[in-house]
Amino acid sequence: MSDLATLETSELVATIARARVCLDEGDAQAALLLSSGAYDKARAAGAYAARVKASRSLVDKARLMQADALKIEALAYCAMADTVDEAQAKGAISRGGRPETVQGEDRFSLAEVGIDKRRLHEARSLRNAERQSPGFVERIVEARLEEGLEPSRASLKAAAGHAIGTKTATKEERGDDLYETPIEAVRVLLALESFRRTVWEPSVGKGAILRPLEAAGYDVRISDSVDRGMTTQHGECQSVADFLKMMPDADFAAGTRCGPDIVTNPPYGIANSYIAHALRAFRPGKMAMLLNLNFLAGFEDPDRCFVMDENPPSRIYVFTRRLPMMHRDGWDGPKASSQMNTAWFVWERQMGGERYGHKGYPEIIRVDWQAFAHAEPLAPGEGGHVAPTVVIRDDEDFTRETPRKTLDERVDEDMDRALAWICDTPASFDSRALRMAIAVRPTTADEIIARLSADGRIIAVDGGWCWAGDEKAVAA
Repeated sequence: MSDLATLETSELVATIARARVCLDEGDAQAALLLSSGAYDKARAAGAYAARVKASRSLVDKARLMQADALKIEALAYCAMADTVDEAQAKGAISRGGRPETVQGEDRFSLAEVGIDKRRLHEARSLRNAERQSPGFVERIVEARLEEGLEPSRASLKAAAGHAIGTKTATKEERGDDLYETPIEAVRVLLALESFRRTVWEPSVGKGAILRPLEAAGYDVRISDSVDRGMTTQHGECQSVADFLKMMPDADFAAGTRCGPDIVTNPPYGIANSYIAHALRAFRPGKMAMLLNLNFLAGFEDPDRCFVMDENPPSRIYVFTRRLPMMHRDGWDGPKASSQMNTAWFVWERQMGGERYGHKGYPEIIRVDWQAFAHAEPLAPGEGGHVAPTVVIRDDEDFTRETPRKTLDERVDEDMDRALAWICDTPASFDSRALRMAIAVRPTTADEIIARLSADGRIIAVDGGWCWAGDEKAVAA
């Protein structure tokens, strides 16, 4: 304990001071060597002080030394990243090939610089974060101290990873925000949720969600703001349109109370307005969006409040294990591990079809995507969802959390809405128009029509049905 008590006058303080002088004088290698050793010693001292329950002042003192050493070490790495990049630009150091590919007497290697490829990647991440936001290293380390947390290398690395991710990529670098959805995410959704047989993928990209949907038995309508020449398995070409400017038309049951089911991974740069537009304009019976878990928070954006407070999702499947990294389209840099926590947000119309949400608030469900590697998808068109705990192997039976209803129960449940819609419909209708309007299955729509016809409430006309006694019927 005596070593800790004299920490301020110890050799450790002197070592950190020498490291700072070396950094100021431009000797990044010496600064890195000294600061790395000081960091390790200060961290060990702090851990020992905490383990033996020393006074808080001694623990804090050790962490201050660790923080000072970490700042110098990080800035030394930034300087070394600059040195390597400048040397590579001049052809004085290999870009990763054989040393022989760099000619001349002044050539040198990464080993001579004192850094390996892995450390170089981390150094460049730190350097880029510091360039993006000068003082980044200082702020992150000080924030850890203020929160009473250890100023560790791991925390600084994670912060740099976040800082140079999607948020700090320029608009030009992000392009059209195409980040292909991992198949692991789609497997989980299809194993736990069933949608109508026909769903819409309005940001189809290169088909990362489209193909698994089709393999599970769904018919998929596809569109995107960029024409990538995508087609469905039936040869139907994608439409090209800005989703935020799209409105319901004849293909999506214009004028009805319920639009198509939607499944997509929206562009995160416009996620607020994208999801709000989907709910306002199309009123899908069910909609699944793969989003950053941070979408749960936020109170200033009116669109975010609309989709999370006024029309909350029914279920949110939080991935306990981070999904594989979603690199932006065209990325040819190092393949990093994901630093983003994600979740499937599922909106579903409540009974009666007027509101979204599950009892007014979302149900939070934790899932591990690795447990769904061999899970079979639920049957399309069935609706409902299952509890994730039962989805373990593809050779086990699924136990539905929502019980199946008989056809009679579904018809009794939806008859009033069907009658109200038919009365308000100015034109003849068919089974498809009815089921799209009130969000029911084909069998339910057919049975409603059969019963109303048998009761004489509706009559057949060319191309469909209309209300009995309606002037359209007389004209027909």
